[in-house]
Amino acid sequence: MPKAKKIVWKGVDDMPEMAVSLSSMRVNKTASWRNLKPVIDYDKCKPCGICWKFCPEPAILLKEDGSPVIDYDYCKGCGICAEECPRNAITMHREER
Repeated sequence: MPKAKKIVWKGVDDMPEMAVSLSSMRVNKTASWRNLKPVIDYDKCKPCGICWKFCPEPAILLKEDGSPVIDYDYCKGCGICAEECPRNAITMHREER
């Protein structure tokens, strides 16, 4: 079976709509078991919103200028934001407790 081609998004407006449900996540802070946390290098970040769009939990918030902020109370540390960032502005760091 042939491999699927990698999809490259040009920007937030180019991406399909995704369903996001806040469910009980906002009521219960759920990041207590996280081992890795994403850290944004704002020198590299060009606010495109891709990290926000791909976050499976609404743990990335966008400021008025479009730059992302991570809400560590709800971030699971899955790393999808770091994987999808086209500028490699997000890196995963070991969580220190």
